[in-house]
Amino acid sequence: MILILAPDTDPQGNDYHRLMDHLNNLSSIKYRVHQEKGTQQTLTEIYLIGDTHALNMDDMRSLPCVERAVRISEEYRVLGRHKDDSRPTSFEYNGITFGQHNLNVFAGLCAVNSPEHVEAMMKVLQENGQPCARMGAYKPRTNPYSFQGFGKTCLPYVFELAGKYDIKVIAMEITHESHIDEINEALEQAGNATGVMLQIGTRNTQNFELLKIVGRQQRHPVLLKRGFGITLEESLNAAEYLASEGNSKVIFGLRGMKTNMGDPHRNFVDFAHVPVVKRLTRMPVCIDPSHSVGSRDIAPDNILDVMHVTAQGIIAGANMVLVDFHPEPKVALVDGPQALTLKELPYFLEDIRIARSAYEARVVLAEKVFK
Repeated sequence: MILILAPDTDPQGNDYHRLMDHLNNLSSIKYRVHQEKGTQQTLTEIYLIGDTHALNMDDMRSLPCVERAVRISEEYRVLGRHKDDSRPTSFEYNGITFGQHNLNVFAGLCAVNSPEHVEAMMKVLQENGQPCARMGAYKPRTNPYSFQGFGKTCLPYVFELAGKYDIKVIAMEITHESHIDEINEALEQAGNATGVMLQIGTRNTQNFELLKIVGRQQRHPVLLKRGFGITLEESLNAAEYLASEGNSKVIFGLRGMKTNMGDPHRNFVDFAHVPVVKRLTRMPVCIDPSHSVGSRDIAPDNILDVMHVTAQGIIAGANMVLVDFHPEPKVALVDGPQALTLKELPYFLEDIRIARSAYEARVVLAEKVFK
């Protein structure tokens, strides 16, 4: 069960103390308090864990400070959609809204390789009205001898240039808890010129200790990529690890499944699961067409495969696109063969607009038929 308190409830107030006294006296029930501090108000949710089926909903709703009570199912307790659950399916970070109702594009370098390339990328993003980017500093690789990113040494100029070109949020993968401290330190030195969305890559989807640590910090939202060799349920439970530790600002990423059933694509494209994730949880859903396809192959209709699968994900209702671009793909240190060029960005964005319009038209049609 989740108790949702009235906005701006005072944790030092008498009513709050009365509520805590009541909860402390419940047998076989433990609770965890989670606060979400927004620009306008602070929201408090209390997660009750244990034999909550014996609790009367009317009694819980009548407790001091409680605005609503939600009875939850066993799975995805924090992030899941539950009966009579009207909690939001969106959040705001650094002026950007991330939700199940809108769409954001994160185009950029899979791996940072020079200040010049970072600046060129951010400049073209600004020229095309894009406030978000992807920039890889830490790169886990299958081969121990492959380039694994410049790490903290590139963070100062990445964040400085983000401020120069008004990039509000950068998606950046981390592989170790120390990377959070390095990012925070570099952000402070850059005057907090931008925001960072911490990315948990597919190889770390079930790194449970890392998930717990990332979940305990609430400064940055998290993009969790689906594990490439595990079930959807297992990956959704990984997202729940983050939320159970306090950070519910989670976006779920689909990036293709590792199987030769997807040949000749790099992975088997799993974007049909976009509406499934949105039905089961309150998380916005991201698609990663670059790592799903892994090439610049072009179809007979002169449309790149990577753009075809992007459109498929968006028509299914995707809320975020994470895609590789590079000023000079031939010299990219990671995944150059799949990167789109800067000249292709306006075309890519227009193709996305067309697909999003098609999705919105489908929603209107469905409302007429099924509402």
